Amino acid sequence: MPAMEREPHGFLPDPFPCSSHPHIPMKTDELREKYLAFFETKGCVRQPSDVLVPAWDPSVLFTPAGMNQFKDHFLGKVKLDFTRATTCQKCLRTGDIENVGRTAFHHTFFEMLGNFSFGDYFKEEAIHWAWEFLTDKKWLGIPGERLTVTVYKDDDEAFGIWHDKIGLPNQRITRMDEDENFWPASAPSEGPDGVCGPCSEIYYQLEDGSDVEIWNLVFTQFNRVGTPPDNLHPLPSKNIDTGMGLERTASVLQGVPTNFHIDSLFPIVEAASEVCGVKYEYESDNGRRLRRITDHARASVFAVHENVYPGPKDARSVIRRLIRRAVLDGYQMNLREPFLYKLVEAVADASKAAYPELGQTTQRVSEAIESEEKAFFSTIDGGMKRIHRLFEEMNDEASVMVPGADAADLLTTYGVPPELVQTLAAEQNFTFDWSGFREAMDKHADESDGGQRVLFQTGPLETLKEALRETPFVGYEQTEATAIVKGIITGDGKGKGDDGQLLSHLDRPEDAVLRLVLDHSPFYGESGGQVGDIGVIFNDNFEFEVIDTQRHASLIVHHGRLVRGKICEGETCTAKVDVENRTALARAHSATHILHHALHTHVGRHAEQQGSKVEPDRLRFDFTNPKAIDDETLVKIEQDVLSMVGEGDEIRWDTVSLADAREAGAMMLFGEKYPDPCRMVSMGTFSRELCGGTHLTNTKQVGSFEVVVEESVSTGTRRIEALTGDRAKEHREQTQALLNEVADQLNCDASVAAAATVALIEEVRRLKKELSSGKAADYPAEFVFDGKAAKEETTDISDYNAVRAAVRGLTRRLNVAITDVLSRLESLLADRSKLVEQLKQVTAGGKISADDLIADGTQVGDTLLIVAETPGANPNIMRGWIDQIRKKSDTPTAVLLASAMNDKVMLVGGLSRDLVDRGLKAGDWVGAAAKVVGGSGGGRPDMAQAGGKDASKLPEALQQARETMTEKLG
Repeated sequence: MPAMEREPHGFLPDPFPCSSHPHIPMKTDELREKYLAFFETKGCVRQPSDVLVPAWDPSVLFTPAGMNQFKDHFLGKVKLDFTRATTCQKCLRTGDIENVGRTAFHHTFFEMLGNFSFGDYFKEEAIHWAWEFLTDKKWLGIPGERLTVTVYKDDDEAFGIWHDKIGLPNQRITRMDEDENFWPASAPSEGPDGVCGPCSEIYYQLEDGSDVEIWNLVFTQFNRVGTPPDNLHPLPSKNIDTGMGLERTASVLQGVPTNFHIDSLFPIVEAASEVCGVKYEYESDNGRRLRRITDHARASVFAVHENVYPGPKDARSVIRRLIRRAVLDGYQMNLREPFLYKLVEAVADASKAAYPELGQTTQRVSEAIESEEKAFFSTIDGGMKRIHRLFEEMNDEASVMVPGADAADLLTTYGVPPELVQTLAAEQNFTFDWSGFREAMDKHADESDGGQRVLFQTGPLETLKEALRETPFVGYEQTEATAIVKGIITGDGKGKGDDGQLLSHLDRPEDAVLRLVLDHSPFYGESGGQVGDIGVIFNDNFEFEVIDTQRHASLIVHHGRLVRGKICEGETCTAKVDVENRTALARAHSATHILHHALHTHVGRHAEQQGSKVEPDRLRFDFTNPKAIDDETLVKIEQDVLSMVGEGDEIRWDTVSLADAREAGAMMLFGEKYPDPCRMVSMGTFSRELCGGTHLTNTKQVGSFEVVVEESVSTGTRRIEALTGDRAKEHREQTQALLNEVADQLNCDASVAAAATVALIEEVRRLKKELSSGKAADYPAEFVFDGKAAKEETTDISDYNAVRAAVRGLTRRLNVAITDVLSRLESLLADRSKLVEQLKQVTAGGKISADDLIADGTQVGDTLLIVAETPGANPNIMRGWIDQIRKKSDTPTAVLLASAMNDKVMLVGGLSRDLVDRGLKAGDWVGAAAKVVGGSGGGRPDMAQAGGKDASKLPEALQQARETMTEKLG
């Protein structure tokens, strides 16, 4: 939606801090509540804010506007439980990130107040209600003469309402072109095709006569099709999408110069000033930095609270970028230690009236932000050094503009924002190539744009969604149901966009994956971490094998292959879920809830779920924790889970209101948006979670539970993988048997198998080192482990926990999965045998010393020339002899040594410094000899190395080397 951003003029010379101002007309929290309450009086249903990262919507990284959660409502693709709504939506956009802190009204994180109509009220009501709320003394009481409006140039209807019904004179109504007063901007002429409409904006006039937009009415009344003219077709159902910026309106009501001075933000500015040890002065560079730190701290706190941690991709990369920008502002103010995390409590306190839940996660959020700060502080100096090198290069080349590509590299590699580079460049009298920077970032396909990618999606599934609205899921009650085929779609839908085709029938059984949509389904579509069901859909005419089930918004989509026959739209069929697979999924999913409870008991309440994947009898559970869980605690967690499994508590699910679920103590994950009413899954008295997945009816049905691994996922996030049912039992048996199998392979007792493995690893490492140095050593042909040396490392093989700890230690030392331990040991034993044989070859020709080689050398003029074969010697040994010879010789020396091993030839040559000064090069000498044995090589003038493939020609190569150097020394 277009917005006019203007710098306010006539600021107070010393902006007042809200906390000390004698009178604040209306606090931000009061404004938010008044707005929502007002529209409730107009029949709008108050709805909660959507999450910041709407997982259901792949078109955006972050929620960019209040209308986002209602996109399908506007398009009529879902069942409408209400036709009027009002919200206060948490939003995050980074499109104008460069203006944050510089202008009066830009933010990354902000709150958008909205009211929406889905085919209900339209222009006249929306305009009248906006005017009433803004001007009526019961609500905001803004003098009407302080407000002006804009309308789309061709929207005579809106103009007439403002002029004839509201009574605004012509000079206070401005007609604007499509780039300013149409949504999407410039849609009539430039597109995209789809739902669109004119806008009407309301501006508040500041004391100095300038104005600021505080309200935007969007009248979605057209469907754009094709190019102009006559490409705007009226929609049968017209909608209203209204947005009012909370912070911006609060700033004009409170009479402060910027959004950052309102009562809900200025305390954070003050806290930032204190933490950074810098006085806040509005006009100064540090003032702008403190405002930017305030904005980025607030955005990061809200995001991390919703489990969006800083990371390398997608939404996480945006949060990383915001934190790093704030850290760089602190760096510019001479801070060299983490500081941003200290503002978490200030943000939570300033937001507690509307978002009290922030106070529950301040420790977790602080730790995550501090960890990112520490990581970035360790790289800042590298970025600054790169900037200074860039400036030096520009000075050397007499350049005056910082290349955009270099600035983009600084951002993507070091996290240095372009405005900082621009500021530093200005100090050196350089300009900045903004267009080149943006072009480079586009090429980089930077995903750090918090705005919208594609507002409304298209494709066959969207067509079905518009027709069906939803696929009711009946799988809680039954695993087999009679249904009707509603859609047949080609392709698996995994490419960019959905380029499949909607068919009326299909009669070509083949391996290609297809998609089926039914009028209702017992198949569970993947969501909440639980993978989709498998099974079969069939009747007398066809059989369709379901290999996966996915959700597309409210549709259940069955992926699979047509095994036989012809399938037609409108056919009645039987949808049958694979019950064995479903039960295995339920075992793992119910175990996930039990594990979550055990983690809270033994690790702490901060161990909140960060993600999960539930497969048949296998689960993956990610949770917040700053460090690894030790083996002793892991055993306690596992035993706790097994104890609760053994109790055989009832598992049930009830549909309850969100309020009742909260009162019952149901666990709700931060960042998740739950329906109201919701499905609450209870296990005995120890676990209550809101969950839409499939579950067992009794904890005993989990059968068995076995932790496979605990590992790091990212900073502050750990992962546990575990097995249930028969897979857990099989893993336990495999673990118990593994030490015996290792013992057989290493010819030792099972109690010392782990110690023997460590000894083998260390012996192979020692062999490599000795071979590299040429050190003679005597090793037996077969690996032999002395069990006496491992008295303290024995494993009590009668204790399964001890056996498992030993096996986990093995997998960590070998860096392989449990299934690959034996093959890895086999490989190590083979490496050992090869190394032992190579060591024998090194000493096979008798001991060679530097003195022996000097004695066999030839004097050519003033130079000692040594060309010799050194059987079994590797390059390291030969280089060592050459160094010794050069140190021992009182005259110039030229040495070329060679060895043949496994039909390969190695040549190493070296020249003393005085020969190099005469223009001779070891690389030329060795390279010429290498050609004789079918190889090549090179190196420094004083030392070079080469290889060859034909060992039979080594004597010829050595003879040529003698003759060549003799001639050069001539």
